[in-house]
Amino acid sequence: MTITTALPAVRPYEGYVYAYPHKTAYRPLADRPALCDLWAAERKDALSLYLHIPFCEVRCGFCNLFTRIGAPQELTTRYLDALDRQATAVREALGDGGPVRFAAAAFGGGTPTFLTAGELERLCDIAEKRMGADLRSAPLSVETSPATATADRLAVLADRGATRISIGVQSFVDAEARAAVRPQRRAEVEAALGRIRDAGAPVLNVDLIYGIDGQTERSWLASLDAALAWRPEELYLYPLYVRPLTGLHRLGPAAGPEAAAREEARWDEQRLRLYAAGRDHLLERGYEQVSMRMFRRADAPQEGPGDYACQTDGMIGLGCGARSYTAGLHYSFDYAVDMREIRSIIDGFTATEDFSRAEVGRYVDAEEARRRHLLQSLLQAAGLETAAYRTRFGTDPCEDFAAELGRFAERGWLDAGAPDGVLRLSARGLAHSDAVGPALFSSGVRAAMAAYERK
Repeated sequence: MTITTALPAVRPYEGYVYAYPHKTAYRPLADRPALCDLWAAERKDALSLYLHIPFCEVRCGFCNLFTRIGAPQELTTRYLDALDRQATAVREALGDGGPVRFAAAAFGGGTPTFLTAGELERLCDIAEKRMGADLRSAPLSVETSPATATADRLAVLADRGATRISIGVQSFVDAEARAAVRPQRRAEVEAALGRIRDAGAPVLNVDLIYGIDGQTERSWLASLDAALAWRPEELYLYPLYVRPLTGLHRLGPAAGPEAAAREEARWDEQRLRLYAAGRDHLLERGYEQVSMRMFRRADAPQEGPGDYACQTDGMIGLGCGARSYTAGLHYSFDYAVDMREIRSIIDGFTATEDFSRAEVGRYVDAEEARRRHLLQSLLQAAGLETAAYRTRFGTDPCEDFAAELGRFAERGWLDAGAPDGVLRLSARGLAHSDAVGPALFSSGVRAAMAAYERK
């Protein structure tokens, strides 16, 4: 399998689409709808639960996540107090008129293991005692970092039912970690991986990044081999992005438009080349490709979301950086990247007493629901089952999105050899997932994202 490295008409790295619509398309909700009304008619028997912890010990140069460095003056205690109040209000809003069950749970951030072992116990209590989630029967994924993956924290997570521990390593080459403004040493990373394996979670995931300044194919494969030595059940390979208001963006040299375009073309070529090398390396070593980013060891236990389907089922997000999904509204709290703005939003969250209403979000109509279903399915290697789409919407995706799919076919992004009834990306299409996703955005979402004022 080979991928051309010539610069295509559309840039291969438009943006990582991990949710649609993106938070930059959200706006304050003038009607501030009550959560009990939003969830009254929703199915609640296969929900996903996400708890967001917006703290890290450091902020990496590439990071634009909603997180702050450190937590002075017992801020974590105040944050967990607010999370407890929010969980109480949300569970009350879900009601008891029908079954409420969580098919999957995750703690993310930030770095959830920034919390102490005792605070992690409390976080689990909030999920179980306030929300009613059974963390020992539903898959539970938790993110960690080399510095915070300590034995006492991991012991708590293992005891409370964590089935997947995901660690952000990014690179096993110390010079590359420094280039990404990520202060860590390989020895620290290896020690953390040892502790995670000792804790016994069924699934270890390792995140790595390609496209770092100075990275070569040789050093990239060396990082992959260092990760493979731990036989992780999953690996995520992320292309590096330099986003506005991040550390790498502030460090970037000013350049004229022509020089910037040449540099972008060179970088696109490097990332495509490294992606292909990493993909082939993992496929040759018994891993299966799940998406552009995700690779799973063929013999790994299936610790996925069970009967939860991201295209159709709802999500409950707790914490000031989390989002929640109903069929008609996606909602969260305010979004920022700048550290001062993030601190202000966190302070506002910890002072909030009434969590009974949705404050910021975007309504999702039938056309947007179709787009979201197609986008989230197509970005998976398995693709979209057209029969499931027709059952849900009563229409055909090839007719609803004839223009977009026609352009994808012209670019060689669709798999002409896919089985009947399956619409999926080709190997080239998967490599260009970060162009496929944005190409499916509606004009309304594009306009809202373009009008978003960065903060």
